Amino acid sequence: MKVKKKAIPKNEALSLKTKTFLPEEKVRHIYRKKVICCTDSKGHAQPEGRDLAELRVDASDGFIPLWAKNVTLNWRFSRSFGSYFQNPTAAKTEIKRLLGESIMGWQDACPVRFHENNDTWDFEIRMHAEDCDASGCVLASAFFPGPGRNTLYIYPTMFEQSRAEQIETLQHELGHVFGLRHFFANITEQAWRSELFGSDSPFTIMNYGSNSRLTTRDRRDLKKLYKQVWNGQLTEINGTPVKLFRSYHMNR
Repeated sequence: MKVKKKAIPKNEALSLKTKTFLPEEKVRHIYRKKVICCTDSKGHAQPEGRDLAELRVDASDGFIPLWAKNVTLNWRFSRSFGSYFQNPTAAKTEIKRLLGESIMGWQDACPVRFHENNDTWDFEIRMHAEDCDASGCVLASAFFPGPGRNTLYIYPTMFEQSRAEQIETLQHELGHVFGLRHFFANITEQAWRSELFGSDSPFTIMNYGSNSRLTTRDRRDLKKLYKQVWNGQLTEINGTPVKLFRSYHMNR
């Protein structure tokens, strides 16, 4: 179905517009004239022409954050979500379908379970005011593993994509939720570290443009990563320790 949009309430739009997620131009990654993702805005397309790494894990805080075994992420729509749409019920139904199909695309490599829960939630799905400049617009923004509450932002421009592209966008964001950074995450900048785990290939959902697609290698490497971490075989990657987290509601 096509989701029909209406203006965000004035008071909400004003508060949202004060928080921009557009990365600096020098680290901006453009996808079909739009900024597809700003969850990881510190990478470089091909630092110094080095080999392209398929699966890269976030290590910007001095450790690699991943989810512990048997974690469930409870989610809900933000209380203001429906106010953005002419038909809130239909919009929520469609977003649920998109999210469900995106999760299923990761198949058995998905390291967490997702459950809608309005009370004991770990992350909210929230609409964000349009965030654009001359180079394009942000489509979505997610988060990395951690013990706190988080937000998955969806931007109006995501609905200007085809349905297949909307699923691809959410699959990309789920990659971040699982602990993955962009496959080209800054290899040389030690201030924002990332560590390689997996195969060398430009074809990955954590890439951009025509190379961005969820592949068998993506699923294989993610499944292998979590399997080795959970059974104790892998406690560090290239000297960076792995740190496991349970979701917010599981720690209460």
